[in-house]
Amino acid sequence: MRIIKIKTLEEKWTKHPDTESALREWIRDVQDADWENSNEVQNRYPSARTLKDNRVVFNIKGNDYRLIVHIFYPAKVVYIKWFGTHAEYDHVDPLEVDDY
Repeated sequence: MRIIKIKTLEEKWTKHPDTESALREWIRDVQDADWENSNEVQNRYPSARTLKDNRVVFNIKGNDYRLIVHIFYPAKVVYIKWFGTHAEYDHVDPLEVDDY
């Protein structure tokens, strides 16, 4: 899979250094993936939450942070939509947010 806006995640782990290792691992894992649908994402990440419009919410660093992405399966592209703490996540609409 190709990830759009990896730079955004790099900026986030500069702000939240405790996430760097987890985000780097997530990036490597997703780049190596070849997901055809949300079931395949769910098989790899059972704690991920799949939403309408091919959006997925990943728990990062346990459950301390959340990452919202949109996956366009036919082109194998993952778009970063939002990243923040669990507390910040409680104040966004995961289907609408597009901070980047």
